[in-house]
Amino acid sequence: MKNINKFTLKQSQLRSYLYRKKILELSQKVGALHIGGSFSSVEILESIYSFLLKKKDKFILSKGHTGILQYVILNHKKIISKKFLHSYCQKNSKLGVHPDYGNPGIEAATGSLGHGLGISAGLAIGKRNMNLFVVISDGELMEGSTWEYALMISSLKINNIYLFIDANGLQSSTFSKDTHPTLTPIVDKFKAFGWHTKSCNGHKVSEILSAVKTKPKNKPLAIVCNTTKGYPIPYMMNVPMWHYRSPNKKEYNEALNYMNKFYK
Repeated sequence: MKNINKFTLKQSQLRSYLYRKKILELSQKVGALHIGGSFSSVEILESIYSFLLKKKDKFILSKGHTGILQYVILNHKKIISKKFLHSYCQKNSKLGVHPDYGNPGIEAATGSLGHGLGISAGLAIGKRNMNLFVVISDGELMEGSTWEYALMISSLKINNIYLFIDANGLQSSTFSKDTHPTLTPIVDKFKAFGWHTKSCNGHKVSEILSAVKTKPKNKPLAIVCNTTKGYPIPYMMNVPMWHYRSPNKKEYNEALNYMNKFYK
């Protein structure tokens, strides 16, 4: 892990701002790009890409509907071009809503929830000298396959997996506390499945990285990143329709003005 200090955290915050700003810009070209779930995941992916991921490692965004965030980060890191990024969801573009294997920087085709953790397990078994970083949604924990993989990973002692759960409490249009009230406590469930598990504020890079540091060598790590869908835009936060909708021009300007003050 790269060293962190006040300066690097400030730079990290700036990148998070730029990622959200670019997603807002792209939202004006498409009717829907899963902006709410993308915004809840920003600091999680920022932590992975800027501080954790080494050349030999792999990252899988199992929460594939937030592919736009991954594309923006890949563009920032010059892995994909600005022109390629701006072709997002346009006619004949190779960049769809969900990540597709074969595009630069994409290790697996995802979007059908419940498979990213299993793909990661296979890759982790194949190469024990690399780390696998995986991001799933809390809604993905409603897929039985996720728990099958979680059981298999700990049982087979696949210890080079770092799992980040974007726990924003919202599915596409409903709150998990209403539809699946026994989903929580997530931390206790993963502990029972043999994982080293931590919980943190998923919008604070420093807390995410502190949780990563606690990983023992003999267990896989699951971090429950408590987030807010649509963060930090007030009219988006915890509002289900922002799973799909793109902001109109007025809403775009309001969000941009708010972020300019929020990150000042």
